[in-house]
Amino acid sequence: MEDLWWIFSVSLCVKLLLIPAYRSTDFEVHRHWLALTSSLPLSRWYLDTSSPWTLDYPPLFGHFSLLLSLPASLIDSTITDLVAGQNYAAPSAVVFLRLSVAITDLLLLAGIHRVTRKLPHPRRRLALALVLWSPALLIVDHIHFQYNGFLLGILLISLSFLVEGWDLAGGVTFAVLICSKHLFMVAAPVYFVYLLRHYCNGDWGRAVSRFLVMGSAVSVVFIATFGPFAYYGQIHQVFRRLFPFGRGLCHAYWAPNFWVFYILLDKILAFLLCKFGFSVRTPEASFTGGLVGDSSSFAVLPQVNPIIALILVLLAMIPCLVKTFLRPRPENIIRWVAYAFTCSFMFGWHVHEKASLHITIPLGIIATNSMEDARHYFLLSIVSCYSMFPLLFESQEYPIKVLLLATYSILMWAGFSSHFRRSGAPEAAKKKNAKSSGSQHVLIGPFASCYLLGLVFTEIWGQFMHPYIFGSRFPFLPLMLVSLYCGIGMMYSWIWQLRQVIACT
Repeated sequence: MEDLWWIFSVSLCVKLLLIPAYRSTDFEVHRHWLALTSSLPLSRWYLDTSSPWTLDYPPLFGHFSLLLSLPASLIDSTITDLVAGQNYAAPSAVVFLRLSVAITDLLLLAGIHRVTRKLPHPRRRLALALVLWSPALLIVDHIHFQYNGFLLGILLISLSFLVEGWDLAGGVTFAVLICSKHLFMVAAPVYFVYLLRHYCNGDWGRAVSRFLVMGSAVSVVFIATFGPFAYYGQIHQVFRRLFPFGRGLCHAYWAPNFWVFYILLDKILAFLLCKFGFSVRTPEASFTGGLVGDSSSFAVLPQVNPIIALILVLLAMIPCLVKTFLRPRPENIIRWVAYAFTCSFMFGWHVHEKASLHITIPLGIIATNSMEDARHYFLLSIVSCYSMFPLLFESQEYPIKVLLLATYSILMWAGFSSHFRRSGAPEAAKKKNAKSSGSQHVLIGPFASCYLLGLVFTEIWGQFMHPYIFGSRFPFLPLMLVSLYCGIGMMYSWIWQLRQVIACT
């Protein structure tokens, strides 16, 4: 328990130091939601247009904002003023909102505590550090500004219930998570199949009764959350806010996923066809414009819509669902859920780069299972964090993000090397081939080393060489290179996880 609080305290100190750092527009988004939920009745939450930052999270997150607005109004009433508070960034508002993210991370602390409490002490300590010191989480939540920490804490609590065999509690907690942030619902197919096979087992009568109990408990959560808006006749409006499909296939800054390669191939084919004299219609919405509009049109390749993206996500998830159905074992549920989030990240519609946190945080728990898991996590966590570097584009944050990633990488290297050298020493000593046994404890091989070195060259190009050669021209090129290069690493991670899912026994 002492290790838990010590590791959390270190992360808290870093978060306090980051209070004056850069804030994205998400800061104003969440401040406005505090004002909106405290100033307007429930019936107006999803109808208000007093700001561009309309409420587009599920109602439980709205209630969370309402809860935060109570102390906020006592500290500085302008924070929760719907009119006067627009774009309000006084020191009192900044400090309060920054501290609210850090304090609600106690739920992440509770989640990591629950899910690791039965692990051996060395593994538990390492897993705690991997999650609580995640540089990607620090960048997204405590610099860029969001509330991912406490939501991931709810996810870990749900997973801990499933690992311990408390399936009903795990299912209900996951329903609470979806009603807080709907993007987590991509793991619902894995939860459904797992609970159907693991909780609703036994003879026919027992299976039916348990299915009804689980369905009733989950339904209560959704009815309590969305019921009032159904009463006001606003369910359609709520879902329009939650699923704004008109935003296009890709975010302004491309997430490093499958669609990066699809877009690039379309551009190459269009260029070659033009060179050979073919007429190619250039879409009005350009993927390289860096705008958030409906950038979903392709010049050569087939067009993509949300249904196609959903089908691809589900197809990619099928091996995991089959394995879950055939062998619903609690010890594999974290890996399966992480894989579901990976499928959504790779093939989903309008994916944000920040969604890779849904992958890395659960995988941080099982990274200590084996050296193979450690190698994968080491590479994935670095790629995931680096892909978020463009979120912090101001010069004063540059050394911070580099230092956070470099420090974490060094600590990972030292932690994994020490852990597996110590835990694997007796077995290694019994092996006759010392050279072979020594290779089992190498954290990163030559190919992965070359790939990570490429991240360094990608960063040097974007920060120094591109401005020197092109000046202010082609401003989106460095971002595109980051997405493309990190996309290679994320694609490798998806394939690696797929192999592990298939190999699960």
